[in-house]
Amino acid sequence: MYDIIGDIHGHHDLLVNLLKKMAYVKDGKNFRHSSRKVIFTGDFINRGPEIRKTVQLVRNMVDSGSAYAVMGNHELNAILYATIDKSGKTFRKHLAKYKLPLMKTLDEYKKYPEEFADTLRWFRHLPLYLDMGNLRVVHGGWNDDFIAVVNDNMRGEIKLRKSLLKYYLEGNGFTRAVDGLLKGKEMQLPKDLLLKDNKGIVRRNFRIKWWDNPAGHTFSDIAFGNRFDLPAYTIPSELLPDVTPYDEDNPPVFMGHYCLQHRAEIFQGNICCIDSCVVRSQKLTAYRWDGEKQLNETKFVQAGS
Repeated sequence: MYDIIGDIHGHHDLLVNLLKKMAYVKDGKNFRHSSRKVIFTGDFINRGPEIRKTVQLVRNMVDSGSAYAVMGNHELNAILYATIDKSGKTFRKHLAKYKLPLMKTLDEYKKYPEEFADTLRWFRHLPLYLDMGNLRVVHGGWNDDFIAVVNDNMRGEIKLRKSLLKYYLEGNGFTRAVDGLLKGKEMQLPKDLLLKDNKGIVRRNFRIKWWDNPAGHTFSDIAFGNRFDLPAYTIPSELLPDVTPYDEDNPPVFMGHYCLQHRAEIFQGNICCIDSCVVRSQKLTAYRWDGEKQLNETKFVQAGS
C-alpha cells in the first residue's frame, strides 16, 4: 500500500529519518520498501537546509518506481520563474514576490545551472493530481470541475508544455483550475473588514475549507490554514463563496500545502492534510494508508531530527 508524505521543503535528513522509521531501506541513491510505496504531496523545494539533496532523493524514488509525487505550488513557481522560452526570456517577471520564496533554492543551484534546468524539466512532468480509484492525492484542493479543465487542456499529456505555461499566465479558466488544485480555495474579505497576519501584513484574502458548504457558517468556521484569526460572525449570503462539498462517500483524499500547526489532521473521515509544517515544527509526517475508506489518526507516523 501507500505512505503519503507531506511537504518536505528541503528537509532531506528528516525525510531520510521518516523513511527509515517506516522500514524503507536504502538502495544506492534510492529508498525502497518490499511491499509499499511513497506518495509525495509536493513542495520539495524552498525554506529548508538541503534542497538539492531533497529533490535528488524524491526524484530517484519516483524515477525508480519506489514513489509517486504530485506538483506543489512551489514547484510551479520555480518553473515559471526560471524556465526560458524560445526568445530567451523567463515566463514570469522576476518580481520580488516571486523571487523571495525561491532564494534558498536559487542559491543552492547557483553552481549547478544544468542540473537546475534538468530539475525544472522534471518538475514539469509531475502530475497536478493523482486519482488512483480508491485513493486521491492533490497538493491544495480536490475539485472535479478543475480536474476536467486541466485534463481538457493537457490533452492526455503529463508534461506541462511551454505553451500551457504561457496560457496559464494569461489568467483564465485554466489558471483558476491549476491554482485551485495547487493552492486550494480562497475567499475575498469584505472591503470594510481589515485583517493583519502575524507579521503585520494586511490580508484581503484568506484560505477556506474547500470541501465544506459555507452556508450558515462564520468566517472563522470556514477558515483553514491561515496565520491570522477570522471574525466569528456568520457570512452574509451575498458573500458566500462557491464551494462544491466533498461527499463523505468519495475516496479518501490527501493534501499538503496548508502548514498546519505542528500536526497533520483528518477532516470528515476521508480528507487529510498531511502537511505538519516542517519548517516550524521540524517534524515530517506520513500517513500509512492500507485501503481504509475512513481515515484513522493511529496511522500517522512522524519523524524529527
